[in-house]
Amino acid sequence: MKKFALGLGVLLLAVVAYMAFWPVPIAPVSWKAPAAPGYVGPHAVNQKLAGLKLIDLGGEEGPEHVVLARDGKLYTTVLSGNILRMNPDGSGREVFANTGGRVLGFDFDAAGNLIAADAVKGLLSISPDRKITVLTDAVGGDPIRYADAVVVARNGKMYLSDASTRFAPARWGGTFEASVLDIIEQSSTGRILEYDPATRGTRVVAKGLSFANGVALSQDEKDLFVAETGKYRVWKIPAEARELDIAQGGAPARLLLDNLPGYPDNLMRGLDGKIWMGLTKPRSPVVDGMAEKPFLREMTLRLPRALWPVPKAYGHVMAFTEDGKIVADLQDPSGAYPETTAVTETADRLYVQSLHAKGLGWMEKK
Repeated sequence: MKKFALGLGVLLLAVVAYMAFWPVPIAPVSWKAPAAPGYVGPHAVNQKLAGLKLIDLGGEEGPEHVVLARDGKLYTTVLSGNILRMNPDGSGREVFANTGGRVLGFDFDAAGNLIAADAVKGLLSISPDRKITVLTDAVGGDPIRYADAVVVARNGKMYLSDASTRFAPARWGGTFEASVLDIIEQSSTGRILEYDPATRGTRVVAKGLSFANGVALSQDEKDLFVAETGKYRVWKIPAEARELDIAQGGAPARLLLDNLPGYPDNLMRGLDGKIWMGLTKPRSPVVDGMAEKPFLREMTLRLPRALWPVPKAYGHVMAFTEDGKIVADLQDPSGAYPETTAVTETADRLYVQSLHAKGLGWMEKK
């Protein structure tokens, strides 16, 4: 009996030592999470996103970004690394390109080149004949570790988010794993970059963001809208800003949307001046409760992944105006179509982007 008790004591001591001292890759920073607003006001619970129709992707999953291009084709990037091209109804599907990395966001330039933010390889250009060229993979000698979203201005300049300078997907097992580490750590190393093809120069527009994610241009292209996933908010930042530190207050940047009920992801220009955004997951009281307790966040990563406090699936997309007014809010509390990242709006349809869905969701506009 004494031996059993001794063995149990040693085991418990080992577990405590493991939970307290086993090395983890993060150095958590304390921050104060605002009290979650819940689903009220413009975000009142609804079923408007339920019952999406699905376009078959041939076994592919995760149509995270979708664009209806000038050639009339629908393009989407998926988890395998493929960029798919198809007709708007899903017919004629083909693999347009595979960069060998993971394209998360893309846009088209005036010449018809697909400009891709590749989380592994940086900012790429893919020509209509499918030639792949690296435009930039560093700024001032510092590697772009997590290219996430990109938008091309009429003057040719390209604005992209480098979600984290701490956690590169290539090193940490993929985009999902790297994003979780960055958001749990809250070191706010995300940044917005500008690449000028005329000079081939890359510069920092803004920094100090907790997982810099979706990027959209204002209609006059003087400002950038930026989703800061880790702190549940959206910024409006002057496109001509230089080294603007959001973590230090961010002036003259403007906080456009704050204390959202979920994690904001991609931003897409829609029709009639609106901007669509997806919330990939709802807020978690457990995660928010650890905001000012860095030690607990370290301990969380020592748990089996199945025990991590990952919020439940909840479909949620919304649209807002350039002055921050919510003009549309579509939800599916069942989460049947998981991790909604944004919406691509056409004249007759809404295509709903997703991190892990096994088809491309869409609905007819009403």
